[in-house]
Amino acid sequence: MKTFVYILFSEKLNRFYTGLTTLKIEERLNNHLEKKYSTSNFTQKANDWKIFLFIECESTSHGRKLELFIKKMKSSKFILSLKDDPEKLQNIIERTNQY
Repeated sequence: MKTFVYILFSEKLNRFYTGLTTLKIEERLNNHLEKKYSTSNFTQKANDWKIFLFIECESTSHGRKLELFIKKMKSSKFILSLKDDPEKLQNIIERTNQY
């Protein structure tokens, strides 16, 4: 089963959202846009989410570690750098897969 870490961006909120899924990325995005998740879900605050970046992971446990690493950084600048610097992203993928 494929596992993906995905990052969405909302221009309305000027915020990123990082998540983990085993669904197809487009299906997961549509579920967010259709507000299919709990009423306390952060993504319900906007209806303009777009896929910013997605990363296929070797396992669900690796995906969870990568997702938590990205969330722990709490930085839009850091997230932007993941897309702008593929080498940096690859290093983080490898590092989170070692634990």
